[in-house]
Amino acid sequence: MGRLAILGAGESGVGAALLGKQKGFDVFVSDGGKIKKEYKEVLIHHEIEWEEGYHSEPRILNADLVVKSPGIPDTVPLVKKLVDGGVPVISEIEFASRYTNAQIIGITGSNGKTTTTMLTHHLLKEAGLNVGMAGNIGDSFAKMVAEKDFDHYVLEISSFQLDGITGFRPHIAIITNITPDHLDRYGYTFENYVASKFRIAMNQGPHNYLIYDADDTAIAEGLKKHPVQSKLLPFSLKSRLKEGAWMNEGTIKIKVETKTFEMSTDFLALEGQHNVKNAMAASMAALLVNVRKEALRESIQAFQGAPHRLEKVLKINHVEYINDSKATNVNATYYALDGIKKPIVWIAGGVDKGNDYSSLMPLVREKVKAIVCLGMDNTKLKDTFGNVIDLMVETYSMEEAIKVAYKVAERGDAVLLSPACASFDLFENYEDRGNQFKQAVKNL
Repeated sequence: MGRLAILGAGESGVGAALLGKQKGFDVFVSDGGKIKKEYKEVLIHHEIEWEEGYHSEPRILNADLVVKSPGIPDTVPLVKKLVDGGVPVISEIEFASRYTNAQIIGITGSNGKTTTTMLTHHLLKEAGLNVGMAGNIGDSFAKMVAEKDFDHYVLEISSFQLDGITGFRPHIAIITNITPDHLDRYGYTFENYVASKFRIAMNQGPHNYLIYDADDTAIAEGLKKHPVQSKLLPFSLKSRLKEGAWMNEGTIKIKVETKTFEMSTDFLALEGQHNVKNAMAASMAALLVNVRKEALRESIQAFQGAPHRLEKVLKINHVEYINDSKATNVNATYYALDGIKKPIVWIAGGVDKGNDYSSLMPLVREKVKAIVCLGMDNTKLKDTFGNVIDLMVETYSMEEAIKVAYKVAERGDAVLLSPACASFDLFENYEDRGNQFKQAVKNL
């Protein structure tokens, strides 16, 4: 099969290594940083060669194929050398898709993709379909292809993963929305980021489907600049549609192909307008793979949502503590602030990704009584909201942030962790940040 080099020994890299070994490649894994103990043990167990702390360039440049971790930018010198030398550099999503004939539902977007992925998987699984969930959530796609034999895959796919595809073609693609995010990776140009998201549909044909938010102006513009060959199925809260999903007096109405479906939003366990849209997208995908209406209605009512996404933790002294750690960009935080109907003590901050907080200003003026900054550099938050909010406190640990919020919050308030930033200055990832929030609240 040839020589396969893998850059990065995280979840996707180790998954690609397992699949590569299974398919007969001579596999070599190289990580410029330190490999986590659990991943190292997997590589050793499967007798896969690896290195950490540096890259042995001759061995990598000599590869027939390179699978690159989504965390490694294309601008890294080693990646540029590979491309200039004619060595194909692909993502683990692309690599895994070459070794399965399963039907793929691929989901991307700036916000809502985790909830939509989990909900879509839930709907298919509850209907009795043989389905796996992978990608940017849980196990890597490659690991799942190596170890399981599913008929369907529901994949959460980031823009970084889409940057490394060449032939990947999901039967059903979903774009939940597109708002400015990761602009530091895309030359601080929003159009580059939009183009990356539209790669999910670039290989689709007329027998495939693209489900998308018709209310999203960035998607509407993207469809003009990146025309697709697949069948378009929009969803909207504003417009009545001939085909797709729309709202009519509190009822979700769906028409896809010859199938129709209706359901009152009162039955949704998930709160907020954004979750109505997530439910529309997931329901259309489920109908397209022939999930029965009765099963769809029952399972959608039972779905409780994703951890770290508007997750209600505890109520203490009539103050509600809400974990929205997965809100790593401004738009996600907008949904959170918009959906909470109480005065808010807002815990925000972290690694800024080129954020523009101006869209939050009306909500902050209306609802936020105090801001607890949680990050190593809170300058931008302070500059934006310092003249609007009477009380802003800087903190440098979750425990400290929760203690401050506890003192500030009064009966009937909500304490909301919705950072609008990445977590890597003080935490391992957004899950670690959310788990520390939950533990700190429980320790009060």
